[in-house]
Amino acid sequence: MAKATAYGFGLFFAGASWVYVSIHEHGFVPAPLALLATALFCLFLALFFAAPFMLSVLMPQTPTAWVIGLPAIWVLSEWVRIWALTGFPWLFAGYAHTHTWLNGWAPIGGVLWLSFICALSAALLVQLMQGKIGQRAVSLAAAAVLISTASGYLLQHKDWTQPSGQQLSVVLVQPNIDQHKKWASGSLATILSQLEEQSAAHWGADLVIWPEAAVPALPRRARGFLDSIQTQAAAGQTTLLTGIPTYNRAEKKYHNSMIALGNIEGEGQYNKTRLVPFGEYVPLESMLRGLIGFFNLPMSAFSLGADNQTPFTVQGETVSTAICYEVVYPDLVARNSRSASTLLTVSNDAWFGKSLGPQQHMQMAQMRALENAKPMIRGTNNGISALVNHRGEIYQRLEQYTQGELVGTVEPRNGRTVFSHFGSWPTVILALLSCIGLLMKQRLLISALKRTKTK
Repeated sequence: MAKATAYGFGLFFAGASWVYVSIHEHGFVPAPLALLATALFCLFLALFFAAPFMLSVLMPQTPTAWVIGLPAIWVLSEWVRIWALTGFPWLFAGYAHTHTWLNGWAPIGGVLWLSFICALSAALLVQLMQGKIGQRAVSLAAAAVLISTASGYLLQHKDWTQPSGQQLSVVLVQPNIDQHKKWASGSLATILSQLEEQSAAHWGADLVIWPEAAVPALPRRARGFLDSIQTQAAAGQTTLLTGIPTYNRAEKKYHNSMIALGNIEGEGQYNKTRLVPFGEYVPLESMLRGLIGFFNLPMSAFSLGADNQTPFTVQGETVSTAICYEVVYPDLVARNSRSASTLLTVSNDAWFGKSLGPQQHMQMAQMRALENAKPMIRGTNNGISALVNHRGEIYQRLEQYTQGELVGTVEPRNGRTVFSHFGSWPTVILALLSCIGLLMKQRLLISALKRTKTK
């Protein structure tokens, strides 16, 4: 447990270092306190990472048991982080294979299955280096790794989905608004003017995307502007999807939303269903709100949107939406992609600063495209804005930290992958059954030992 906690702390302190940027630069917390808060956050995550490894103490301490048990426990450790306390599904081992031959397995088992294969290979390698497995086992292990890799390569060429028969012309507007100015008093008019100017030449495209919270005001405060954009987009037969905070008067709730303007078909609003702790809501709000600036960030009082919201429709094609943090939830995106032909995610990664965060976020969006074999559109405030094909490959992108518009086309695809149907459950069930089997075997061994001593 202690070793797993130490490893987990190192993993998160290195891989999630962008938390410090959010706390210090945007939460206005002094550097020493921000460093301490980051360390405590990483320690908290490390404890969640390590908890499932307690099972290893209760399993048979044999090479075979370790080869079976380590991948199972590793998967359970990652799975717990998907849902526990709203989840932090970051830094999964499977993401290391976004661009290797093993990614051919992603449409079948998703990122957790890639993590399983990765952990299995590592367990076999350790046992081999320690000389704890015999020649026959070495041959079987080598064959398993080679078969997994080779079959992954072959699976890369399988078409799990089919083109819908049309293409969508898409424009991603990247405004590159400084985070300190975005919510500042007096900045609204300048921001709205910039968005309108950047979009003016592109009314006529099928789809124009503005990023998460591109309009930093409730619709009633920007009604005149939104009405003007509605007229311009409709005249060009363009659908505009923009991020904006909204307020539901009946429920008295604020939402982080995407709304449709212009050429609207079907539902015209999507409300985010997975919120970022402290960024979009404050746990233990009555105790923490106002304690330090980080607990009082702009727009940190959102409520959850409803599950199973209707996707947007653009030129007859369904577009499934994930706002920022939602794209890191494999099963959420898989569920929402089933009836969609195109995936969309918008974000404001300015919170991460010039750190690893935006690159990691982009990689996870690519994995979602791979898992569901559908194109992914990713629009952000300051990068990475990109178009990703159904194989998870970026084919167009804008430079980070620049203002610009990405003009391209997307080929919607119909159908479902195995992962779209079943999500992570087959891998999780396999991991659970493996652990249960090893625990039962250890119990039988202990019982047999006790009977022997009694005799």
